[in-house]
Amino acid sequence: MHTVTIVLIMLLAVVASSFVSRMLPLKVPLPLVQIAAGAGLSYGFGISVPLDPEFFFLFFIPPLLFLDGWRIPKSAFFRDARPIMTLAIGLVLFTVVGVGYFVHWMIPAVPLAAAFALAAILSPTDPVAVSAIASQSPIPSRLMHILEGESLLNDASGLVCFNFAVLAVITGAFSLVDAGLDFLQAAGGGLVAGVAVAWLTGILNRWLVAVAGEDPGTQILISLLVPFAAYMAAEHIGGSGILAAAAAGITTHYADLVGRRLAATRMQRRAVWDTIQMALNGVIFVILGAQLRSTVEGLPQVASELGLGSAWWLALYVLAITAVLAALRFLWVWSSLNLTLFRHRNKDDADDIKASFIMLLVTAFAGVRGALTLAGILTLPYLLPDGGAFPARDLLIFLAKGVILLSLLTASIALPLLTRDLETLPEPVIGAGEGQARAAAAEAALARLRQIGEGITAADEARSEAVSRVIELYQRRLDYGGSDGEEAARILELAEAERAFRLEAIRAERDELFQMWLTDKLDDSVHQGLLRELDLIENALSREQAH
Repeated sequence: MHTVTIVLIMLLAVVASSFVSRMLPLKVPLPLVQIAAGAGLSYGFGISVPLDPEFFFLFFIPPLLFLDGWRIPKSAFFRDARPIMTLAIGLVLFTVVGVGYFVHWMIPAVPLAAAFALAAILSPTDPVAVSAIASQSPIPSRLMHILEGESLLNDASGLVCFNFAVLAVITGAFSLVDAGLDFLQAAGGGLVAGVAVAWLTGILNRWLVAVAGEDPGTQILISLLVPFAAYMAAEHIGGSGILAAAAAGITTHYADLVGRRLAATRMQRRAVWDTIQMALNGVIFVILGAQLRSTVEGLPQVASELGLGSAWWLALYVLAITAVLAALRFLWVWSSLNLTLFRHRNKDDADDIKASFIMLLVTAFAGVRGALTLAGILTLPYLLPDGGAFPARDLLIFLAKGVILLSLLTASIALPLLTRDLETLPEPVIGAGEGQARAAAAEAALARLRQIGEGITAADEARSEAVSRVIELYQRRLDYGGSDGEEAARILELAEAERAFRLEAIRAERDELFQMWLTDKLDDSVHQGLLRELDLIENALSREQAH
């Protein structure tokens, strides 16, 4: 089947699975529905999805990690740097050693270095899957920020360990010193490349905008190219392309604050990136589902190579590895987070201890494996330099795919139960709260409007009346947040009613404009411009209502 046709079919499967997941009577996480859709394409229509790991890494991973780095709250990321680093680096090393020795002990046919390779590629977690599951079983925001930060960094550390383990299988030798130096080079090179590409792009872009003006379409295209440029630049100098994409996302956030993009650019860019994120995430899980058929059909051969009487032993191996991964993660999370986030909690309070224990369980079960594990394990070489086959390659690939599926299924069941009555992890307040920020912004607007009003002559009645109306609008906004007690409740109720009426009025405006366009009483370009204006106002009012 032609590649373009396969791509279109997968995108159609992503769209269909999105609707199906919302229509199901039970809340099933979207990744599981997409995996089922991929399996249906494979079994029902015989569609085979070829997967080139190098293409997968270049096309899928950089934009998703770039977007994660771009959107993760930076104050939360740097505030919780200690727990994030302990999970992203310490837990990866702990997992590689623990799972590696366990796999070698459980399956002696797997050499220790190959077992370490499997453990290393299983160590990175997948924020995409966790976010999809968390959308139906909300994880406290601070804990979600920690998990997102962990996944941004543990991809690089896990892949470096994986490459070292594969190299040890190929050469039969391993040097801890060389491994440490290579890790520093990969991490340092990735960070430098990501920051440099994003920052230089921001500087050049601001100069071009100052000279030629800002075009939203061009700005969106530039943002789409940055993660690929950062990834390829890091790979060229021997750094981690994955870490470079994440670093470029974080840097782009700060570059945007300096550049002050147009509102139209920000809104359109967000819509484009949301669509790309949904499409790429969905295609990844559809591909995983489409791989199930070939994986299942290869089980008898893998079992016979190991001398197993039944292929069911392989399922037990997957179950055992998943259980050990969860146990090691819980032990590490229990020790590291108790030394950071929970060290100030009152240990004599039974409720606090219970809440902390549930929080630890949520953190442990949220360690879902996904796209990076799938792409990484498929890069295992077929042959060694001496012409021999890479030891237990098919088995390692099957075990990795099985752990991905089982971890997704386990998290889909466990997280909704654990987060049902979960105590919210306290989110420290940094600086002013939302109400203070709104009041300060309104005060600044009033000061500027009064300054403008002083310069308007009495003869200019139109401008004078316009300034007075806008001042009244901002003064009312201050009144909404500056009252106490019953008066505050009354003003809040008044504001909510006013927003509801304005939304209804906007809907009536939109319907009338549509009727005028339908009967050729309104030009299409004028119609679209007025609709965009109404959409902006409605979006702002809807956000206020949500708060």
